This record gives sequence, C-alpha cells and structure tokens, in this order.
Amino acid sequence: MIDIQLLRDEPELVARKSKEKNVDVDVQKVLEFDERRRAVLQQVEALRQKRNEISEQMKSATTGGGKPDDSLIAQGKQIKDELQSREDELRTAEESFNAEFSKIPNPHFDDVPVGVEGEGETVETFGDCETTGAVDHLDFASQRDWVDFERGAKVAGSKFYFLKGDLALLENALTQFALEVMQKHDFTYMTVPHLVNSSVAEATGFAPRSDEQSDEYYIDGEDLSLIATSEMSLTGYHADEIIDEAQLPLTYSGYSACYRKEAGTYGKHTRGLFRVHQFNKVEMYIFCVPELSRDMHEKLLAIEQEIWQAIGIPYRVVNIPSGDLGAPAAKKYDIEYWSKVDGDFRELTSTSNCTDFQSRNANIRVRRGDGTVEYLHTLNGTAIAHARSLVAILEHYQTVEGKLRVPDVLQKYMGGKKEL
Repeated sequence: MIDIQLLRDEPELVARKSKEKNVDVDVQKVLEFDERRRAVLQQVEALRQKRNEISEQMKSATTGGGKPDDSLIAQGKQIKDELQSREDELRTAEESFNAEFSKIPNPHFDDVPVGVEGEGETVETFGDCETTGAVDHLDFASQRDWVDFERGAKVAGSKFYFLKGDLALLENALTQFALEVMQKHDFTYMTVPHLVNSSVAEATGFAPRSDEQSDEYYIDGEDLSLIATSEMSLTGYHADEIIDEAQLPLTYSGYSACYRKEAGTYGKHTRGLFRVHQFNKVEMYIFCVPELSRDMHEKLLAIEQEIWQAIGIPYRVVNIPSGDLGAPAAKKYDIEYWSKVDGDFRELTSTSNCTDFQSRNANIRVRRGDGTVEYLHTLNGTAIAHARSLVAILEHYQTVEGKLRVPDVLQKYMGGKKEL
C-alpha cells in the first residue's frame, strides 16, 4: 500500500499516476471513505474513554463497600450499547476504505516513460543482433531428447515438462554460475518455502483470493498459495520486524521453483520453455534505507548485465513504461535478449524498485541511528530464470554441425565439456 498521507496531501498526483499505470481508482471515493472512517474512529475512541471513566467510578463505589448509583449503571449500559454499534460501524467503514485503498498502485518515478506495453525506453544494448536464423529451441531440444512436454502433460498437465540429460545438467550449471556471482557480490544464499500465506502474498502484490482469480496456484482449503517467485517468500522473511539501520542493506539471493498459471498470456510467445507453469529461478532481493534504493536498483541491473555479458547473449535494457508496471513497482528494468528465431527481443530478466509499497504491507521498518522508525525500501531482480535462459542459450549456441556449444563460463560446471 502507499502512504495514506500522500493520498491526503496530493490526491491529484495519486490519481494521475494510477491512471498512467492503467489502474482504475476513484481517488475521491477513497478520500470520502477515509474521512468517514476517521470520524467514526474518533467517536469510538471518545466512547471508550467514557466507558473507562464510568468503570473507574463504579469500581471506586464498590471498593468502599457501597453500591454504584443506578443512574451510573444505566449510563454504563447505554455507553456499552452505543459503543458496540459504533464499533460495528467502524468495522464496516474500515472494510470499505481498505477495499478501495488497496487498489491504488505504487506511484511510478517521474523518469518512467508514460505508456503501455511495448512503449518502453531502450537505455542500453549489448552484443550483435545477428539476423541469421536458428532452429527453434523446442525442436532443437526435442530432437536430442533433452525435453519432454508430452510426459510432463501426462504427469501434471499442459505446459509442464521434464528436462533430461545434458539440458538438465546445463540448467544446474546456470544455477551454480548464478550463485558464484551472488557470492562475489555478498548476497546471502537462501532456499525458501514454496508456499506462502495470504498475508505474505498480499504484501508482495500477489494476492490470490481463489483458484480462479489469480495467476498463482491457490491451495483450496488452506491459507496458502504456491510462490510465483521467491520474492514472495523473501519479502515475508522480515515481516513485522524493525531492522537497525547499521544492518542495512540486507542482500539475499533466493533459489526456488516458481509456479504460475500464466493466465491472460494469449497473443504472447508461449511455445516450449518460454512460458511454462513451473520453472526454477535464482532471485536477488534487497532491503535498504529509502535514500539508497535508487542506487540499489542500478546495482541489481548491473549484476544482471554482468551475468548475461559473461554468458554471451546479446540483449537490450528497457525502462518499462508506466502501463506495464505491476502495482508494487515504482520503476522496473527488463533485460530482453535478441531471439535469432523470432528476429526480435524477448524478456529474459527484470529488476524492480518497490520503494516502501511492500514494506508497508508487511510492516517492515528501519530504526535510524537517532532512534526514529520508518518504512524501508525493497527491491528485487532476477539473476537467472532457468527456462528462458535455456531458450536463449539454445538459440545462440547452436553449431552448423548440430551441436550445442557450452558457454565458456558454464563449462567448469559441466565437467569441462565444451559441446553437447
């Protein structure tokens, strides 16, 4: 959620930024709900104070061996009934407010281009974007019995798969390489729970309400959903905590499988490994003080570029437009690799600065050196999303002899093999 004071002080800004994110929010209605909630809260607090005063008077009367006056008893009963009514009214007012307030997305930074998907700003490129064709990754891998979607569907349904032999080992090599880079940059490696409760899901911006209403897999009958990314688990790691400023920034790398129904992806590239229901990923996550989050975002982007330059895949960096940002992100960079098969750029990794949006939801704060407490900032970035990474390597490292060259930085994790 955003800072309620920002909404009260600058409603026009919040309304404009929400619109530029293509989020339909009635800011005036939210403010009316907020005003009503606050008015009822004042009434409730006044009644509670009056109830306590009467309770003290009755206690004083009985302490001396006497009996409370009948009028005092009647007044206490009246206050109790009125308080119950007002508390019910407050509960309704808070529910109405929260339902609308939670729709407001994190306002994006001013240097985010305003627009919809496909209208981002290219800020950097790497490598040569050759126009020579390549065999589609699924055809190439299937011919070598490296991937099996048919048996994956038999076991779990459409878009599930088995990786086999050298391709499975290459995925493991990607994991090892990513972790090596993470260690070099002092990220604490963590394996994480693959299930999170609704509180954590909502805090991160993933809020499944039922199996039909979310791209995440919801566990029927449980307050749990499968994670779409280890970002979800890592956000919840410090929920309801106050972290001393001297400990920040905290930098974590989380490894997990990721589970996504990927609803609403019609018209996007869905063939083979590019868009699947389960894949492995090494995620980067940072908790930091607000004034450093911009620098931390650039750091995450630099690490992602370091990884893909080392592997040797041509790409571009895109400053994602407002209309293509998720609710938590104030700014997001995508790294899009050059697809030899499509002759176009396709998403490979991303990194987002979520400012204090997630930390407010999860109640994660920082205690400054002077003792003051405020919400910190959270950031996330993909080190390696394995399925898409394998697509990029399969497209770019094919040989004319029908072999697959192993990128130099991965060879030591493949027993020294240079070709597969």
